[in-house]
Amino acid sequence: MGTKINELRRAKGLTLEQLGEATGSSKSYMWEIENKDVARPSAEKLDRIASALDVTADYLIDATTSQPTEDVQDRAFYRKFQKADPTVKDKLKKILDVLDEDD
Repeated sequence: MGTKINELRRAKGLTLEQLGEATGSSKSYMWEIENKDVARPSAEKLDRIASALDVTADYLIDATTSQPTEDVQDRAFYRKFQKADPTVKDKLKKILDVLDEDD
């Protein structure tokens, strides 16, 4: 799990400190999660990390997958959409409507 988090964090161009801030954690705690097998974040913390990295918690703990699938990315996006402010949701819906018109 730590390797996945490290790779996703780097791919997004985030530092340990930035990921820590995004998840309500310290830089040292994020380093522990990435580098120590004994680090076991709580379900809430794991969900925050997954959200910040645009994946699901299931993906992070699944040792059989090494790359997020389209389904994982879709579920992560939908989770963000559900938590968005109603104004943001309306804007996203309008964007999708415009994109659908082009097809």
